[in-house]
Amino acid sequence: MIASMIMLTAGLSLNGHLPPLIPWQGTSEQLMQTKGPLTTYFELSEGADSPDYQQTMAFVERLVAANPTQFKAYDIGYSNSGRAIKMLVASEQSQFSASMLKNNNKPTLLIQAGIHAGEIDGKDAAFMMLRDIALGKRRDLLSKVNILFIPILNVDGHERRSRYNRINQRGPVEMGFRTNANNLNLNRDYTKLDTPEIRAVLKVINEYEPQLYLDVHVTDGADYQYDITYGFTPEFASESPAIARVLETKIKPVIDNTLLSQGHIPGPLVFAMDKRDFKKGIAGWVASPRFSNGWGDLAGVPTILVENHSLKPYKQRVLGTYVLYDGLISALSEHQAELAEAVAYEQQNLPQQLVVKRDYAKKPDFISFKGVAYKHFESAISGQAEAKYLGEALQYDALPIFWQKDVALKVDVPQIFYVPPAYPDVVEKLKIHGIAVQKLSEQQQVQGTLKSASIAQHSFAQQPFEGRFRVDATVNFDAVEKFDLTGWYAVPTQQARGELATHLLHPLAPDSLFSWGEFNTIFQRTEYVENYALEPFARSMLKENPAMALEFDRKIREDKAFANNPSARMEWLYAQTPYYDQAYLKYPILMSFKEK
Repeated sequence: MIASMIMLTAGLSLNGHLPPLIPWQGTSEQLMQTKGPLTTYFELSEGADSPDYQQTMAFVERLVAANPTQFKAYDIGYSNSGRAIKMLVASEQSQFSASMLKNNNKPTLLIQAGIHAGEIDGKDAAFMMLRDIALGKRRDLLSKVNILFIPILNVDGHERRSRYNRINQRGPVEMGFRTNANNLNLNRDYTKLDTPEIRAVLKVINEYEPQLYLDVHVTDGADYQYDITYGFTPEFASESPAIARVLETKIKPVIDNTLLSQGHIPGPLVFAMDKRDFKKGIAGWVASPRFSNGWGDLAGVPTILVENHSLKPYKQRVLGTYVLYDGLISALSEHQAELAEAVAYEQQNLPQQLVVKRDYAKKPDFISFKGVAYKHFESAISGQAEAKYLGEALQYDALPIFWQKDVALKVDVPQIFYVPPAYPDVVEKLKIHGIAVQKLSEQQQVQGTLKSASIAQHSFAQQPFEGRFRVDATVNFDAVEKFDLTGWYAVPTQQARGELATHLLHPLAPDSLFSWGEFNTIFQRTEYVENYALEPFARSMLKENPAMALEFDRKIREDKAFANNPSARMEWLYAQTPYYDQAYLKYPILMSFKEK
């Protein structure tokens, strides 16, 4: 029985369970070399496989040794398992430091591969490109840009290698795992910063200030003709719309034309609304700041998310990624001035309100889309109708697309957030995010109206998500009359990353540190009362405060559940006493708002 299961599994590992392919040939196949110096592991495997961590690090060192005047490698951080996270810097004339790159009149491109280590196309594509630079075949690339390249971000997940990590992906033969050694998804960590990997990336961004950040993934989901799909926050939903406009009108056309010229089909970054019935339409996703591209939109860092199509062969995907790099480098070099102008504009023009949550539109737009034909069949396995893709091109002239156009929640942006000194970890995370923080050395006059937020209602998630129990809450804002802020930390929102600061510190933002559970201790009660002490104190308190007594009587008359619950009655009275914990259910960060 065991032997037959092993044979069955071995047979399925050859992708026999995946939909049939539409045949592909592209000019980009000429990019591969089969022998000679610096032939990559990917090329030696004829486009089927990818090197492990040790082989990858060895190839980085080979690149540096082959061209030390243009390449240099750094350790930008370490995983919790102790593996080094390497970054290769590629630049002309030995200009490797951040200060040199900022002053050599060329844009800097940060390429990040392997944040999900099974989706490793970006690593092998960049190794081919860097090899061609090292051997002098593509000297033109470094005349246009500086390159920062992280071959594997999720180094621990990369070494959880298996033939069976992603059932709906064609290659490589062995691929890494989605999460890191702590089972955390790095592309859900851009706000809470629980992982050393993402903290390392943000420190690189803050130090080198790249003009464009490229994060390379592979899709899940439906079948379609596009092999290279990518995107960024669309202008209508972007908090950096000027940047989105340049990416859409200047950068994207160059990338698309380059891919098309090499035999690839670029497509939009979308997902099926119903994976069993593609005709129902696709979802126009808008990333929140827990994702790389959502974080980049708020931080004013132009960011593109690549999602190569998982059902296309590994060789095709890697070659398409090389071509994408080529087109992006040309576009970035040609339009660096427009992009820099857009970044500067967004850093200086900050809104008074921010959309922190979006919903999908009820009515769709319609787009032309290169799909793949499918049919339905009744599955005896699942007990429902399932889709079977047929490997035949199907053109949709008007496919519904549901964008996240509806505003679900908008908040006023405070002038300043004030973080108490008891939360040094929060202050440190803000600094890693590149947000300016000022410690107040003496009592300073508060600008506008100082307010605190108290939790009106809250609920915790039923199970952990990314290692945390998230919390949803409604809050009430109350004015604070006098407060000594000496020793506190001021976080003004009128700064380049003020929008990001608002998403991190406003308690109603779904990706705020509060929502991620950073302040869950405020839900704890640590002081209590005995009725033998409370009852006489409450009697005296109600006698001296007629308004309170009337309110207590009203609750008893109008709320039968309250009236019949002795514990609730005593709890309400306890909350009115000066003995009650004044920090219970109080968000510890204060906010000042402009007076209206």
